[in-house]
Amino acid sequence: MKVALVTGGSRGIGCAIVEAFHAAGYRVAFTYSSNEAAAHALVERLGPEVAAFQADVRDFERAKETIALTVAKFGPLSALINNAGITRDSSLMKMDPASWRDVIDTNLTGTFNYSRNAVAGVVRTGGSIVNIASVSGVLGMAGQTNYSASKAGVIGFTKALAKEVARFGVRVNAVAAGFVETDMTAAIDENTRKKLYAQIPLGKPGTACDVARLVLYLASDEAAYVTGQVWNIDGGLT
Repeated sequence: MKVALVTGGSRGIGCAIVEAFHAAGYRVAFTYSSNEAAAHALVERLGPEVAAFQADVRDFERAKETIALTVAKFGPLSALINNAGITRDSSLMKMDPASWRDVIDTNLTGTFNYSRNAVAGVVRTGGSIVNIASVSGVLGMAGQTNYSASKAGVIGFTKALAKEVARFGVRVNAVAAGFVETDMTAAIDENTRKKLYAQIPLGKPGTACDVARLVLYLASDEAAYVTGQVWNIDGGLT
């Protein structure tokens, strides 16, 4: 049975990814930062083939421990999905250094921490790494210099790592999600929401399940000849 590890899996896109991989027959471990109740509820709902581990993705040593715990419980990793991410939106003129560091350290360094610790195992299984990026990292978004920089970094990281590990049969791809209805986007005010919808050719936001299905495809054997790519899933925004 294949094994997947998803960072930031207790809610939103991460939760949908956990559900999709579980439904496809994977054993799935996921990390969560602080929402213990949501993490435990997801495990209870899906059953013993799913496990949750509390972890701050910024912590390199905890990433190593989490991967070791996953392998000990379920077996060698077939897929790593770097999904954990945060926003601290502000214009650059008002952005404090902590807001810059928190976003870069979580979104970009977190991706490094889990990829660095998992890659040797993924090489042994000939598996796949999928990194969740964003259209903000493709287009750049005003008020999101920190987030856009972190996700652009994830895209560059994806392309470079894909070239490093392709000779081992390991594939690395990124999914650049557009406006997706999640807890993170629910706080956006209605006027801003309407303006965002107006920019999307399909005229509506995506769902977490839309993203999860694409991630599952990229991790599967159906995408065996796909690596180093950035897949925009944004209703035509880009």
